[in-house]
Amino acid sequence: MILSPQEKIRALTAKGWWGHETIDSLFRRAVADVPDREAVADAPNRATFTDGDPRRLNFAELDAYVNAVADRLLRSGIDKDDIVTMQLPNIVEAAAVLLACSRIGAVLSPIAVQYRENELEHIFRVLKPKAFVTITNVGGHNPARLVAGMQVPSLGAILAWGNDVPDGALALDDLAGSRAADERVAAHLAAHPLDANDIVTVCWTSGTESRPKGVPRSHNHWIAIGKIVATTVGVQNGYRILNPFPMVNMASIGGVVLPWLLYQGTMVLHQPFHLPTFLQQTAEERINYNLAPPAVLNMLLKQSALWANLDFSNLRAVGSGSAPLAPWMMKAWQEDYGINVVNLFGSNEGCALVSSAIDVPDPEQRAHFFPRFGVEGFTWACSDVLTLETQLVDPATGRVVTDPGAEGELRLRGATVFDGYYGDEELNRSAFDDEGFFRTGDLFTIAGDGDRPQFYHFVGRLKEIIIRGGQNISPAEIDGLIDGHPKIAEAAVVGIPDEIMGERVCAVVVPRPGETVTLEDITAHLKERHVAIYKWPERVVSVPALPRNQLGKVVRSNLREMVAQVPA
Repeated sequence: MILSPQEKIRALTAKGWWGHETIDSLFRRAVADVPDREAVADAPNRATFTDGDPRRLNFAELDAYVNAVADRLLRSGIDKDDIVTMQLPNIVEAAAVLLACSRIGAVLSPIAVQYRENELEHIFRVLKPKAFVTITNVGGHNPARLVAGMQVPSLGAILAWGNDVPDGALALDDLAGSRAADERVAAHLAAHPLDANDIVTVCWTSGTESRPKGVPRSHNHWIAIGKIVATTVGVQNGYRILNPFPMVNMASIGGVVLPWLLYQGTMVLHQPFHLPTFLQQTAEERINYNLAPPAVLNMLLKQSALWANLDFSNLRAVGSGSAPLAPWMMKAWQEDYGINVVNLFGSNEGCALVSSAIDVPDPEQRAHFFPRFGVEGFTWACSDVLTLETQLVDPATGRVVTDPGAEGELRLRGATVFDGYYGDEELNRSAFDDEGFFRTGDLFTIAGDGDRPQFYHFVGRLKEIIIRGGQNISPAEIDGLIDGHPKIAEAAVVGIPDEIMGERVCAVVVPRPGETVTLEDITAHLKERHVAIYKWPERVVSVPALPRNQLGKVVRSNLREMVAQVPA
């Protein structure tokens, strides 16, 4: 399945920005080069959140297991370009499914484990998947049993690891490599060769358009992103990387999985986020690079006793983002502990701004500024950033912003940028401008010293998305769900600042006459509709009316001001 326009493929290939490598060819090279190197390892507390004992596989063992998964998919009727949905926590099996689909040319759509019927029904309706791969226990929830009870006409197979596989689903716990499996996979590959421009994933992101949106990506897309992240961070051959993000989107696949494959390292998995386990893994697994939320990095500096007896001597860099980084925190980690904190700003659609010690050695500057990747006249340590073109555009006038201090929406195009949302041509018409630049919805200014300032400075979000602990939440989606409560005349949600999660959801409601609306009323209403828990409001404020503009649209900036005036 190739969705990139042929004109774009020809242009980017001619520039050398895209090539002929695939995720599978990167993996096979690692298998050939370092077969005995440890490739992937589960968290030690795996049994506390899902089925199965922790696993550790070297590259040769992982290759055999990937072939076994690929063979089972083929024998379940999956062919090249068929869509496979996956709902798995951050475990070895998730990596195997991703690699198996990339090997046989199936399109993998990884789904957050928090999603329930509300989100799954939408995703299944858009994708029409042929298979659903999961495990029977995710924190006490059984996704296999849930999906087995849903009406999904396109779904030909449910495949599941675990101890409670429902009737009609295929159990995967007996998977093992074999010569027969290898031969069947090899025969399939001979008949269906891969193309680097084939779509390999459809990941899901939320925004102001209410429903989750599918973001298709090819092998070339992912490899371009992985090269930028790996090179700017300074990943080296054999690096051991701790991955606390589920393999469902850009943060994990682009930020960890591709650098892991490109540099033939070890990917150590972690989920759900549990600070003692995270610190234990960083020390005992001799991690060279990991990722952590800003609030965690702040807290660790203030409470050094939490890790005073742990050996972090192998740690070279920590990636962080999803919320503004504190300059004092960046400076302390670098100057007191010799650890560079890398400021990451990305999106599923293809934004890949990275402020690292290589290009921005001053840690306090790194907290605020991102190199202006892809702007003519600037040179950066990572040559791969030249595959990305960026500019700021005044959203009101459409004028390209070149003056320092003036705000503009970040727009981008190039090798990392997707080609449009899956199955949503109407949305795609507004997602890109006339020159083919993607409208990110993020406001930046141009900053830095000299006549030609070299940095971008993040200002805020033009779009109204709420980011809670790195998870994107669409206000429009939650508005519509809460509006249906019988006690509520109208409602809207906004993000409110939170030191730990970045933002939390606050519901602002206009009660019906004579009614009082509590937080419990709203959460019970959403629970009945099987909405993912992380989307639930954690505060409710009642008001006589919602602020609206002349077109009747809720003005969320005014809504935030109203909430700020009400004591928590």
